[in-house]
Amino acid sequence: MRLTIVGCSGSYPGPESAASCYLLEAEHDGRTWRILLDLGNGALGQLHRYADPLGIDAVFVSHLHADHCLDLCGYYVMRKYHPTGPQPRIPVWGPVGTAERMARAYDLPVDPGMTEEFAFEEYDGPVELGPFRIEAHQVVHPVTAFALKVTAGGRTLVYSGDTGPCAALDDVAAGAHLLLAEASFRTGDDNPPDLHLTGADCGRTASVAGVERLVLTHVPPWHDAADAEAEARAEWVGPVELARAGATYDV
Repeated sequence: MRLTIVGCSGSYPGPESAASCYLLEAEHDGRTWRILLDLGNGALGQLHRYADPLGIDAVFVSHLHADHCLDLCGYYVMRKYHPTGPQPRIPVWGPVGTAERMARAYDLPVDPGMTEEFAFEEYDGPVELGPFRIEAHQVVHPVTAFALKVTAGGRTLVYSGDTGPCAALDDVAAGAHLLLAEASFRTGDDNPPDLHLTGADCGRTASVAGVERLVLTHVPPWHDAADAEAEARAEWVGPVELARAGATYDV
């Protein structure tokens, strides 16, 4: 499968990137299947650079903070009012309460909310979709949040979502071919517990989990991303790089 970084800015869109959004593509049954991991603020506009937004097969939301889900509002408008007509419903997987959260975000009545555009589903076991198998593993964050493990063609990508260091992340990342890990915090700062990872935390997770490659993402614009990379390299000897908008990876 191929990963494209649609947006990788942490906490809010930055000058170089939209907030979190990752496009995964893989061939199956004679066509290209496309899913999104998160659709944070600013990401829908950038998605047009890499794929037809109307050609997405499903969206998988790691958690319900705005920088990971808010552009579902724009996507709702696009699918409802597109000049070619209302688009077919597509699955949107997320934590319990995703449908209600998105209705509130656009000031809609909960019934029907966005349910005529999106088929909302709550994580409850593995999801099989075309070539993809998606597994959601709960991690630590102030709201219910999941790391997402995606397997296709015998290759595995693990996306941390937002999380503090935890055994659950180490477990789900074990043996991943690519670990896409958030690095929002810096070592040495007064960081709240159970909220985000430092670059050093990402490096330690990559080492413990024995991953093949580490890509750091979700660095807030107020930090120098090079600090996160240096911290990760001090903890892990394998390949590591910083995510940037538009970068692609063959997993």
